[in-house]
Amino acid sequence: MDQNLTLKVVKSSKDFDAFVRFPFDLYRYNSHWVPPLIKDEIETINPNTNPVYQNAKARFFLALRGEKVVGRIASIINWIEVNEVGKSKVRFGWFDVIDDLEVSKLLLEQVRIFGEEHNLKTIEGPMGFSNLDKAGMLIEGFEERNTMITLYNAPYYKNHLEALGYKMNAKWVEYEIKIDDFEASPEKVKRFSKLIMKRYELSLLQFKDKKDIIPYVDQMFQLLYETYNKLQTFVPIQRYQIEHYKERYLRFIHPDFIKCIVDSKGKLIAFSITMPSFTDALKKINGKINLFNFYHLYKALRKNNRASFYLIGVHPDYQNKGITAIIFYEMQKLFNKRNINIVETNPELEENTAIQKLWKNYENRLHKKRATFVKNI
Repeated sequence: MDQNLTLKVVKSSKDFDAFVRFPFDLYRYNSHWVPPLIKDEIETINPNTNPVYQNAKARFFLALRGEKVVGRIASIINWIEVNEVGKSKVRFGWFDVIDDLEVSKLLLEQVRIFGEEHNLKTIEGPMGFSNLDKAGMLIEGFEERNTMITLYNAPYYKNHLEALGYKMNAKWVEYEIKIDDFEASPEKVKRFSKLIMKRYELSLLQFKDKKDIIPYVDQMFQLLYETYNKLQTFVPIQRYQIEHYKERYLRFIHPDFIKCIVDSKGKLIAFSITMPSFTDALKKINGKINLFNFYHLYKALRKNNRASFYLIGVHPDYQNKGITAIIFYEMQKLFNKRNINIVETNPELEENTAIQKLWKNYENRLHKKRATFVKNI
């Protein structure tokens, strides 16, 4: 073993700062890596600012060669997943390394030890504390930029994990969708939208202000549960997490980009959340928020030809009834109005074919694939 390679448990604020900033050094010459906001990253891993620690435990590590950081990793236990879902699993996340198998081996061994200490049986990652965090190692699409809520990594990460005995588990796909002008859009979407609204006595909610959205956020999370609770990666979202993510992400969402459909009794039966793409803006500001950099985020929100499709939920009683035609009809009008012609999807589990069928009526490109990797302890 390299005698200059050492391990450091992250404890001090200085250590946490080094932990968050390591990828900025690792990928400083990579035009495809899009940096996160440093403040958000620190708040996410800090027990004093992230309420997820009410039901989670984590330990963070840095690998150093001499004085230089050459890798990082987080060992995470989500107790809801372990005790309620019944998965005896330790997660690893925030995994970044130089192209040195010995560094990856040292870091991943700490995850194994952490899992063994708590009598857990498997290791899986990369993933965060919950379903609402970034997950999935990039395995295809290294020449594409990541979005605000996805990870980027170099191709050698996968090679390191496989060399250390890890196997692919959950797999995700991401699409880039071309949005034509309304006249050229799929006739099927136009024709069925009004018909379905009338048949099921549905109404579309129009939001003018962010505060108008808040009364429906809880229903959105309930709908997410009903939409995705049968998928292999699902872990129930806790009340405190909902409040936390309201506070964290609502500032980025423009009311125009939220589409909600209610039934005749006012109950939410479907919703979608898209946002203008912040990818270019995040690349420019390089993790730092100040008055000047805030202008880039504001500009991305107001003037942008790209958008990101973040979440969609459809109540099981209304799935396969053409409800998505309504959502796409409304999105089409919005995108044309704002001159948006490209939309990227959030990662979708490969097995979730119902969601992937949404894109079949549009010109699309499967441009990224990602996966989590597992190993027995």
